[in-house]
Amino acid sequence: MANPLRSEVRQLYKNLLFLGREYPKGADYFRERLKSAFMKNKDVTDPKEIRKLVDRGEFVIKELEALYYLRKYRAMKKRYYEEELSAVLNIGRPVD
Repeated sequence: MANPLRSEVRQLYKNLLFLGREYPKGADYFRERLKSAFMKNKDVTDPKEIRKLVDRGEFVIKELEALYYLRKYRAMKKRYYEEELSAVLNIGRPVD
């Protein structure tokens, strides 16, 4: 593997490992899947193929970030709009 690509691959692995800490199925599950994906492609030596795999990994990073952002947004929305909904429907209040 060429030197600049090697450092990019290592950085990609570190970034994915960091993002995997918050994965919904657990960090251990994510770490195992990540390791198997990288080990599956460890014998690739063609720089163009490596570049394609790195680009795919960067796409996965963007998808994970979107997943985490959406999860946080849904949790926040649930907290605020659940209160408004219960106030409108008088849920949890005694009926006169």
